[in-house]
Amino acid sequence: MSSPREPIAGREELLPTRRSLLDRLRDWEDQASWREFFNTYWKFIYSVAIRSGLSDQEAEDVVQETVLSVAKKMPEFVYDPARCSFKGWLMHVTRLRIVDQLRRRQPAFQQAPSGDADSRRTATVERIPDAAGSAQQDAAWDDEWERNLVDAAMERVKLRVKPEHYQIFYLSAVKGLKTGEVARMLQVNIGQVYLIRHRLAKDVKREVERLKEKPL
Repeated sequence: MSSPREPIAGREELLPTRRSLLDRLRDWEDQASWREFFNTYWKFIYSVAIRSGLSDQEAEDVVQETVLSVAKKMPEFVYDPARCSFKGWLMHVTRLRIVDQLRRRQPAFQQAPSGDADSRRTATVERIPDAAGSAQQDAAWDDEWERNLVDAAMERVKLRVKPEHYQIFYLSAVKGLKTGEVARMLQVNIGQVYLIRHRLAKDVKREVERLKEKPL
């Protein structure tokens, strides 16, 4: 799998689709759907791993191992929002992989006899202090989740609008430059800056709501 810092897929592969992504993820050969999933959630997984005290390399390993864990569970996984939110489920899977990385820092891990990887992971949860499960950590994960939804929504909007329009929105709404400054910089009129910023801000908000209602 590609490093999180590398481009994940082209425009046509990341456009939102009408069919449920969850259903498509049951097919391991559906590369476009897995790229969409990876593009949407790798930043969240990576960020919470870093905030849990892992190094850059460890966080990248957590991203790849979390996605692999999700892939293995997909064939028999039944998503029931009434029992558990997708956010809660993904946080749980991510947390287990973070604990795995913390365990690997212990010298005893290097000397442990070879065996089933899943059984070692189960033992990890029992032996490692639950530093990643505190109320403070949960709140930090919630903040990271919300930030990730906005980032993912912006990326989706970016893919379907003109580059010059997204540049106007980014400079004005994200970077916080004054409207007149953006207009002069990009040689457009002030009214156009207002209009594009307002329209794309609404598009981003709709995407965020869509991801909250149907994360997969």
